[in-house]
Amino acid sequence: MPAASAIKVMIVDDQVSMRAMIRRTLQDLGFRNMRDKGSATDALVAVKADRVHLIISDYNMPDMDGLQFLEAVRKDPVIGKTVFIMLTGSADRDVVQKAAALGVNNYVVKPFAAAALREKIERVFGELT
Repeated sequence: MPAASAIKVMIVDDQVSMRAMIRRTLQDLGFRNMRDKGSATDALVAVKADRVHLIISDYNMPDMDGLQFLEAVRKDPVIGKTVFIMLTGSADRDVVQKAAALGVNNYVVKPFAAAALREKIERVFGELT
């Protein structure tokens, strides 16, 4: 049972308001060590420099979408095993299947409830304390 406060999280979404909402939700769940980026390109550089335990990423972003970001993370020998949760407004079966094929750990569709996000995180890390 990991302590939520010990898990380092990178939130990636091109919308400032969505990053703030995810951050507040995670804070309510006990997470304290969070950083965020508005683009997958910036996030990729950041997580290579300062590794995290969990990436929560949007799918639909300019420059590099969530699938391209996931693929870049999985191909990297250092950060390739980082837990990756795709959080997106797209419930498109094709996107979900591609994410699964690329090794996403879980998938959350917006709008989301705090309980749903917690459950997806706990499926990977175990019950949070």
